[in-house]
Amino acid sequence: MYLQFENSSDKLIVYMMGELDHHSAEEVRNKIDDRLDRNGIKNLILDFSGVSFMDSSGIGVVIGRYKKINSNGGKFCITNVGDGVKRVFELSGMFKIIKLYDSVKDAIDKI
Repeated sequence: MYLQFENSSDKLIVYMMGELDHHSAEEVRNKIDDRLDRNGIKNLILDFSGVSFMDSSGIGVVIGRYKKINSNGGKFCITNVGDGVKRVFELSGMFKIIKLYDSVKDAIDKI
């Protein structure tokens, strides 16, 4: 999995490309947490436009980042989720607690 980071004022945007599964979950978790901690950023946007597959390990990464951001008083959302990955989110019930936006621009404007 390849990650690209972008800062937008008080928000960290993470563009993810590849498969978010048990092979990549720990590395993704560590890289995002490192960037959040190093830059002292409270708000996180995860862009899923390049994610072709996600399993339960990916759900763990997302939930863990949500809890971390929430406990620090920040805001968290996801954007650009494709149909296959969206189904995983729906089945897990994560949309009950995590906001989904159609684009990064929408997310930046609303969080």
